[in-house]
Amino acid sequence: MSHLFEDATPAEVKNAKVSSNTQPRVLVNVDAEKAFLVGSPSAHDEHAEWAKIMLEELKAIYGTEWTTTIINIMTNKQKEDWFLRLDPNGRIPVLVDHTQSPPFCVMETSAELLYLLKFADKKDVFGFTDELERSEALQWLFFWHGSGAPYQGQVNHFNKFAKEKIPYAIERFKNETLRVYGVLEIRLSGKYTGEPRDYLAGAGKGKYSVADIGTWPWVKGWEFGGFTKEDMEPFPHLLQWIDRIAERPAVKRGTGDDYSLDKALK
Repeated sequence: MSHLFEDATPAEVKNAKVSSNTQPRVLVNVDAEKAFLVGSPSAHDEHAEWAKIMLEELKAIYGTEWTTTIINIMTNKQKEDWFLRLDPNGRIPVLVDHTQSPPFCVMETSAELLYLLKFADKKDVFGFTDELERSEALQWLFFWHGSGAPYQGQVNHFNKFAKEKIPYAIERFKNETLRVYGVLEIRLSGKYTGEPRDYLAGAGKGKYSVADIGTWPWVKGWEFGGFTKEDMEPFPHLLQWIDRIAERPAVKRGTGDDYSLDKALK
């Protein structure tokens, strides 16, 4: 047995079957959890949504297949030893590629997106062959990973889950998140280029790519973080970008009820 697995590892995680006729390479297990849907109709799950969206996009282009194991992170399943073997940081989602021998595990959202881009998107539909455009995609993907997600995550925490309301913390992380939204608005509005963009990376108006997939699930949840419509008025191009991506069929499937904990338990 691979060192990634132990007796307590769910069988569907360690024994996922590889489809021999799926092209390109198959990622056959995703540990992706909509934990905050439990008992909360307005719940928000940015961490796992990007994985489901990317996989649904790949399925639409290539017929990519995978299996999904849904866990309830509110019960700290992700802190159990079997999960820590997959991701010592104890965070979801985790990708387990059983087409590799031994199976290969990938943690961290941006790294997972780039892994899927490398092994499952042979035509670079969601990436770029031009090195400068590829650099743009990496810059914006890493910008959100390092500068956006941490701030918005703290806004969500202090607004929604902290036992004590701390005005300073809420104000600080709210202002930093709005600053980051302003950076995205500069990019999408073409403020310094004179040409508005549809997407974050690529020549001209840009191309829908991993940079957008890694950023959108967080930004579209601005209301969950406690931001008002007045807060968002300075970012019209960002709001248009949110709506534009929300209309993609694969995005609708990736954010739909097929991955809910309630459905998985039926």
